[in-house]
Amino acid sequence: MLDYEFLNSFTKGVLQLDKSILWVGITNKYSVLLTGELKQGIGPLLTEEENEDFSSGSITRYVSLKKVTSKIGETIYAFGRYRNFCRATVPINDDFYLLLMFDPKIRKFDNLITKKIIPLIKEHIEKFVMPAD
Repeated sequence: MLDYEFLNSFTKGVLQLDKSILWVGITNKYSVLLTGELKQGIGPLLTEEENEDFSSGSITRYVSLKKVTSKIGETIYAFGRYRNFCRATVPINDDFYLLLMFDPKIRKFDNLITKKIIPLIKEHIEKFVMPAD
């Protein structure tokens, strides 16, 4: 059984890593958004349906890149900058992905993702287990 309590706690922990993180979600390899946490005090950035589309699009892009991994190397994270927010997809393992939305003024995203978020994922990696079918 999937530990939703852990997933919710983990997303809240990531959200608290930096004030520039506005939203955190975890999706599975089937593009199902399992949990999402919005920073307190701000209104929703996307609707629930738009968050599902964000999740699906992120996983589709990630899977398409896996086809050329031998040429480009393993994806560490994918980042997009938009006028109203920035977003990142960070693979946790083959079954789970961390989705993030940042304040668009962020300039230190690489350091934040590689020095704070990815180490936190590695610290808890054994808890990201897909339940048996």
